[in-house]
Amino acid sequence: QVQLVESGGGLVQAGGSLRLSCAASGISFSIRPMDWYRHFPGKQRELVAAITSGGSINYADSVKGRFTISRDNAKKTVYLQMNSLKPDDTAVYYCHTRDLYGTDVWGKGTLVTVSS
Repeated sequence: QVQLVESGGGLVQAGGSLRLSCAASGISFSIRPMDWYRHFPGKQRELVAAITSGGSINYADSVKGRFTISRDNAKKTVYLQMNSLKPDDTAVYYCHTRDLYGTDVWGKGTLVTVSS
């Protein structure tokens, strides 16, 4: 069974930093693209950052220059380093991938709250 478990969320002041982690199990992690999404109340989830198996990376315009996605295939973990956090970054952050059948797999999410 594919499972994604996020950690690292919490409360931080504006301008601060957090590092999110997503540990994967039940998949061939090294060949899977991995993404971070976030969900604002009342809105659809939005893609924050994505990293392919080959290491190609994309970011949402709103986080470019502040967030960094990375992966450690040996640990089957993907990270999201978030710097210069703003109150507008407050959201639930989700880890995402697709299994071999193309089915979406989501973690349960971790809450990030940025106070002004």
